[in-house]
Amino acid sequence: MEWILLMLLGVVAAAFGSLVGLGGGIIIVPGLLLFAPTLIGEPIEHATAVGISLTVLIVTALASTLSYTKRGIVDFRSGLLFFITSGPASILGAALTGLMQAGVFQLLFGSLMLLLAGLLIGRDYMKPFAKEWPIQRSITDAQGNVHTYGYGLWSALAIGFGVGLISGLFGIGGGSLFVPMMVLLYRFPPHVATATSMFVIFLSAILGSGMHVALGEIDWLLVAALVPGAWIGGRIGARIAVKLSGNKLLWLLRITLLALAIQLIFEGISAV
Repeated sequence: MEWILLMLLGVVAAAFGSLVGLGGGIIIVPGLLLFAPTLIGEPIEHATAVGISLTVLIVTALASTLSYTKRGIVDFRSGLLFFITSGPASILGAALTGLMQAGVFQLLFGSLMLLLAGLLIGRDYMKPFAKEWPIQRSITDAQGNVHTYGYGLWSALAIGFGVGLISGLFGIGGGSLFVPMMVLLYRFPPHVATATSMFVIFLSAILGSGMHVALGEIDWLLVAALVPGAWIGGRIGARIAVKLSGNKLLWLLRITLLALAIQLIFEGISAV
């Protein structure tokens, strides 16, 4: 029964993650921290939860990227630019995770989830930045629709570093920050932002999880339990994302993030 529940956790996390470009870690990490005593009979270290999340994210992001690539909405060139700084930063973040006390980690992670929930709520009411960026990009999807947007080199590299650092530190994949930035700051179409974000997450998760492997912060049995669900959920989320607006699912995600954030902040305050 425990293995079935862990696989379902992987399905739900990956489906939500690929739907809005989060990557699934925002569900997996708090899920493991809060429910590990029930599922496996003992608590799990926060660094191990992050390492497991980043390892599973490789599978989730690969499944989503392959599905999005068939629909022609992954901007690989822009994704590689973001990865130049997000990749090394994810390694740095992964190395710093184990240095934090458990209570501090839960408090900071809960606060981050609260911020992300706010971003997901607020992005419906925010207007894209009107600046004309020096680098202009266009992409033609599988239906022949042309999407045009742009960005600045140094701002893109700076955003990549910040998102990569947070991704490696908390195991969340970084899409929760990448997508709002790409849509609001650079005027990426939402589907292109989500798809490109999953490509960057795939590359960054390889480096971040590699650091956790080197530090011995991976539970391979839990990874094996979560990976099948993550593969299935990643493909399901990608299919839903291109067919539906996802507004109702977005609100479900927002409510879930708020509930998990409150729980983690409460436990973090109690442990500090």
